[in-house]
Amino acid sequence: MTDISADHCGDLSVDQQRALRTAAARLADNFTAVFGTETIERFLYSSYDQFAARSTVPHFLPLLAERFARQRLTALAKVEGLSHDGRPTVLFLCVHNAGRSQMALGFFQHLAGHRAVGWSGGSEPGMEVNPAAVAAMRERGIDISAEYPKPWTDEVVRAADVVVSMGCGDACPIFPSKRYEEWVLDDPAGKTVEEVRPVRDEIERRVRHLLDQLGVPAAGN
Repeated sequence: MTDISADHCGDLSVDQQRALRTAAARLADNFTAVFGTETIERFLYSSYDQFAARSTVPHFLPLLAERFARQRLTALAKVEGLSHDGRPTVLFLCVHNAGRSQMALGFFQHLAGHRAVGWSGGSEPGMEVNPAAVAAMRERGIDISAEYPKPWTDEVVRAADVVVSMGCGDACPIFPSKRYEEWVLDDPAGKTVEEVRPVRDEIERRVRHLLDQLGVPAAGN
């Protein structure tokens, strides 16, 4: 069996190697009954590679890789029929995964709680979540500051019951027999908090409507 972790060691610091070994152990605790060690490590290290090329904060890369690998493995388990808890899954996509899709995910998770699963991604992930979007969401009591722009992957798209696209156009992935929605919304990039608020409020309205369509009661209703 190929030692995937060993293949990366020459490119990583000792601290990063240690952090990734710890991350692999945590993922194994959750997924060993579903996937073998090689699959778990492959997803972890490929997730690490996804962020390493554009990250300005190497210290957080192992944590980001672990979080993304966990999402991808969960998606793969659903796609392959190995694990599914019956909750509807919605994927929000935009170009940079820095504004619209992050606000939509924030509202979705806040309103749906544990009754549904929400993910987000971008065709060309940015470097950070838009600060104006973070501030606008904070006004509604929702903290998205810990989120991070990330790409979409095939297994994540295939696992989603609904894919909501917000301006990524032809770059957004299309799979047959999947429900797609296109939300036409202004891009918050370069806008002030005041200018982002109408976009935020329209996103909340659409998320609430989507939850109603999915039969998921929104918190506070």
